[in-house]
Amino acid sequence: MVVLESYRGRRVAVLGLAKSGLAAARSLLAGGAEVQAWDDNPKAREAVVSEFALVNLAEIDWRDVAALVLSPGIPHSYPEPHPAVVRAREAGVEILGDLELLGRAQPDARYIGITGTNGKSTTTALIGHILAEAGARVEVGGNLGTPALSLAPLGRGGTYVLEASSFQLELIPTLAFDIALLLNVTPDHLDRHGSMEAYVTAKRRIFAGQEPGGAAIVGIDDEICRDICGELRRGQPARIIPISVREAATGGVYVESGWLVDAMNGPATRVLELASAERLPGSHNWQNAAAAYAAARSAGIAAEAATAAICSFPGLAHRQELVDTIDGVRYINDSKATNADATEKALACYSDIYWIAGGLPKEGGIAPLKPYFKRVRHAFLIGRATEEFAATLDGSVPFSRCGDLAKALAAAHEQAHRDGVADAVVLLSPACASYDQFANFEQRGDRFRELVAELRAGRAHSA
Repeated sequence: MVVLESYRGRRVAVLGLAKSGLAAARSLLAGGAEVQAWDDNPKAREAVVSEFALVNLAEIDWRDVAALVLSPGIPHSYPEPHPAVVRAREAGVEILGDLELLGRAQPDARYIGITGTNGKSTTTALIGHILAEAGARVEVGGNLGTPALSLAPLGRGGTYVLEASSFQLELIPTLAFDIALLLNVTPDHLDRHGSMEAYVTAKRRIFAGQEPGGAAIVGIDDEICRDICGELRRGQPARIIPISVREAATGGVYVESGWLVDAMNGPATRVLELASAERLPGSHNWQNAAAAYAAARSAGIAAEAATAAICSFPGLAHRQELVDTIDGVRYINDSKATNADATEKALACYSDIYWIAGGLPKEGGIAPLKPYFKRVRHAFLIGRATEEFAATLDGSVPFSRCGDLAKALAAAHEQAHRDGVADAVVLLSPACASYDQFANFEQRGDRFRELVAELRAGRAHSA
């Protein structure tokens, strides 16, 4: 844990007591701050009543509060700011997030920040893996799993690799990343940002405050990021490194005929045949690999060490995670795919798919996935999205209404083995949120793993 001593003896408000808020409150308390904490959820308050002074922050006197630490999930602008945020602003109180606090507490460390609509978790973990394999002192977290202030203090010579959501980026007024990555931008979280323009502005903050000697790594395979790359070239003091899986990227890193190509310094050189990175299938993961390689090289890691670590990367749970292979059928856990855009990445990777889809539907459903329906041999539908998805699939893909995940997996398992297709894949890639049947996508993916393990145990017993 990083101890925040700069607020010793001062009053600090913490709004939101999920993982990042709790970590911030504990770091502040350990550093001697007077912490006043609040969460609008009574269960969250009950869980920490013995740790902190719980005060409704919408009702306090803000005149002697040093800062408001805001959890990223709490609105501070659109659709309307939380009442406590309004009161804090009226009093001129600084509003910031946990990434900013980490930067202030550990100013001598190096910071690598990763954002993007898709792929940022895999890229963050991959960069951390490369640096660790090369012997660097590194901590990995942020929006990915471990809250920033729960990471170990590193000081000079250490590197923090931080996944940063658009919400978190809006709460870092001074933290500047030494190496900043923007992978891609597609519409997301518009209910919180209010417009695509506001969402893009938040993402672009990953490059704020960079200095000469830093690196700005930008995917150029979507129009928005291509435009951002052009803008950065006209005024960013940091080095601009474009990445692409579609075209040669002068001065950057790109993919050509399945090879990772390094053109950062001198002539373009093929450095890795990406088929050898088994846990990074598909062009979306190739983009992640290109970005991670560019970041690692910018951090001083040798090309050979970076490519070797890419190949040894174990992958992330719930993101096209190979759970098992039973009698030639692969079982893939892609529970993190909570929208059609994310599921598209998985459908593009396989050719004979027994697809488990559904849950709490999102706007647009699975209609954008129609170009990939020919890859699906049968769909097994679960949750509240069942009838909506059935209507979209009708006439294009055979489907079964299964209700829940256990019934869907059992049916997919049976049919895949009955059909006997050589490269069959049972794919959980729901294109939906999980909240109709599970607490979160992690719980959904964990349940899929458990069910596959039961299939494995049953297969061993029958043998």
